[in-house]
Amino acid sequence: MSVGRVSPRAVRLVTLLWLLGSLAGCRSEKAASTSDAAPSNPAPSVPCEGLTSLQLPHGAITEARVVPASNEPRSGPRGIDQGTLRLPAYCKVLGSSHPTSDSDIRFEVAIPVGDAWNGRFEQVGNGAFAGRIPEGDMFEPLAAGYATAGTDDGHEAGPADASWAIGHPEKVIDFGYRAVKETHDAAIAIVRAYTGRAPRFSYFSGCSDGGREALTEAQRFPDDFDGIVAGAPTIPTTHVLFGFAWNFLALVASPASYIPRAKLPAIEAAAMAACGDQDGVIQDPLSCRFDPAALRCKGGDAPGCLSDPQIAALRKIYAGATDPRTGASIEPGFEPGGEGEPPGPDPDGWAAWITGSGPGADGASGQYRLAATFFSSMVFQRPGYDVRQLDLARDVATTDAKLAAILNPSNPDLGAFARRGGRLIHYHGWLDPVLPPRDSIAYHDAVERRMGDARASYRLFMAPGMLHCYGGRGPNVLDTRAAITAWVERGVAPDRLLATKYVDDSPVKAVQQSGALCPYPERARWDGHGDRHLAESHICEAPDGGSNPSGALR
Repeated sequence: MSVGRVSPRAVRLVTLLWLLGSLAGCRSEKAASTSDAAPSNPAPSVPCEGLTSLQLPHGAITEARVVPASNEPRSGPRGIDQGTLRLPAYCKVLGSSHPTSDSDIRFEVAIPVGDAWNGRFEQVGNGAFAGRIPEGDMFEPLAAGYATAGTDDGHEAGPADASWAIGHPEKVIDFGYRAVKETHDAAIAIVRAYTGRAPRFSYFSGCSDGGREALTEAQRFPDDFDGIVAGAPTIPTTHVLFGFAWNFLALVASPASYIPRAKLPAIEAAAMAACGDQDGVIQDPLSCRFDPAALRCKGGDAPGCLSDPQIAALRKIYAGATDPRTGASIEPGFEPGGEGEPPGPDPDGWAAWITGSGPGADGASGQYRLAATFFSSMVFQRPGYDVRQLDLARDVATTDAKLAAILNPSNPDLGAFARRGGRLIHYHGWLDPVLPPRDSIAYHDAVERRMGDARASYRLFMAPGMLHCYGGRGPNVLDTRAAITAWVERGVAPDRLLATKYVDDSPVKAVQQSGALCPYPERARWDGHGDRHLAESHICEAPDGGSNPSGALR
């Protein structure tokens, strides 16, 4: 059946009905059904192509069309085969929002056609400084039957390029929090106009900068999402960038300070000898006391040893940035045990993110590139600014005064989110070479101090052996979607989280190992009876030695 263009008057009527329905309380609509089965969806209230006439408060829809069902490569790390996803036919909607005269927030919304939609909505987050719509990350929830959305955070650029911020303070606010909110509001309006009803449940999932966006939503806009998954979030964002600069400065403190890639495997091996288990994973980095002086060269320089300047640089990276006047911590450091090369054709470990390929700016580690563009563009607005000019005793306060309120999702008060029934799963890999894992622990502890026992609405899971968002020697594929759905829709809190390690980190290959991640501060311990490499053979143990074996894996 051919579909003609819907009149603007009809679309305005649908929009008005959506607004009235939202004010009347769409929560009752969400709670009407908690079945995992896809609901029976009526014919679209507005045909997909007709959505271009939908009126949005701050923007417009530029394209709307039905995309046929297809197989798409699964988005994944380091070129490793992730298999394919079977996508249903879906209504693809592109648009932009302009809440200020200097804003241009581009977004995409995808809604499965007909009964392929399960009645849920999931918005996905970005990485680094964003700059593109993360369409590849939208495919996984879309394949699972969710309506989904993503945004470029208000600018078009490479992820390690913040030059768009120079002279554009409103774009910095868009990146900080406004773009995700604008996209959520536009997406819900579009879903409602197309399907005739709001989603039963709304979710947000993101890692890295997407984790920052996730926490930002829970703190600033607690009514937007029922369930949120925040992976490896950039929490004190401004301080994280000082930590990046600190690592660079430690490695260039003298010509002899730089640690070349050839020495990283020896560092990792020594850390594992001091603190690792039989699988090459440090299960409890908090109790690890690895001293890099154990690698001090006895004779001449060699790949298996470190000079005194290299030991000093490594100690600074482990310890983290400190105020040169007081010695107070500015940003935590990184954990030992993940310095060597992870598997895969495109390594994502210390060589890529911390040490780079050579000394100085020419080595261009990921951390250096992000710090250089942040301080030159967002903080000082001086192209070409050299991070060697940073004065940590002065510039931390200056940077925080300018940007912390915009960028840092550090507010530990999740009360409004919890009171409306929101649920938040927070996770972080212990071997993350990008964002310090202890930032996540510090946030968890701050939430506990502010709210008391927050486990009814918020839980943190630390993953031993896991790198940034995925990958690493330990189990690193986390089933967070099933966990957050069970918690939100059935009230089943995640007492343990299933983590899986595939052969070569490829989900198309066999399972090599599974693990149980416990809510922090609990830790997984082998029960002494089953297979050490199976999650069901582990119990969750409190720091005082008490165990909590109850609760199935979610």
